[in-house]
Amino acid sequence: MKILPYKGTRRIILDPGEYYASRQAEVISTLLGSCVAACLYDPDNGVFGMNHFLLAYRRNPEHLPLLQSEEGRYGIFAMELLINQMMKLGADRHKLKAKCFGGGNVLHLRENNPDLKSVGDVNVLFIKQFLHNEHIPLVGAGLGGNIGRNVHFVGEDYSVYVKKIDTAQQQWLERAEQRYWQKNIEERERQHRPAEFW
Repeated sequence: MKILPYKGTRRIILDPGEYYASRQAEVISTLLGSCVAACLYDPDNGVFGMNHFLLAYRRNPEHLPLLQSEEGRYGIFAMELLINQMMKLGADRHKLKAKCFGGGNVLHLRENNPDLKSVGDVNVLFIKQFLHNEHIPLVGAGLGGNIGRNVHFVGEDYSVYVKKIDTAQQQWLERAEQRYWQKNIEERERQHRPAEFW
């Protein structure tokens, strides 16, 4: 997370796996490819926040709903971290609204199988299911496609500005997300490895 001065306030820049909530007229920004950013706000209590997550999806068993899968549990954890931080600042969970962005197919991990969901597809599916289950209205979105996005969430009026990223940023983002995705896979495999006794 980086904090920079911006037009008399602050701009908070999130990296993958991070989240931030505030009551100030700040701007929260992030760069998205396959990742999703959930921009949540409670307009009645003046609290807003954003997270940036990427599910470490490979293949989800067809019989298992996404929210009950390992990836779904990881996504729920990412969402609850943000929501709990917002509630600490005075937000009411029942008054939250959402604007969500990202989930582009930029990692190209379908393994040449057009029937397999991409990582971006799964992230989009997850956030829609989560918000539906939690009764949080999705009032704005820019999800899916094949593009990366630069997202700015403005705390003054809860508007979101989205810009398609250029080719150089897209190439850098693909490499960064590939490393982050692989790291998540490896961490979860370590967590599920049987313990060794000496």
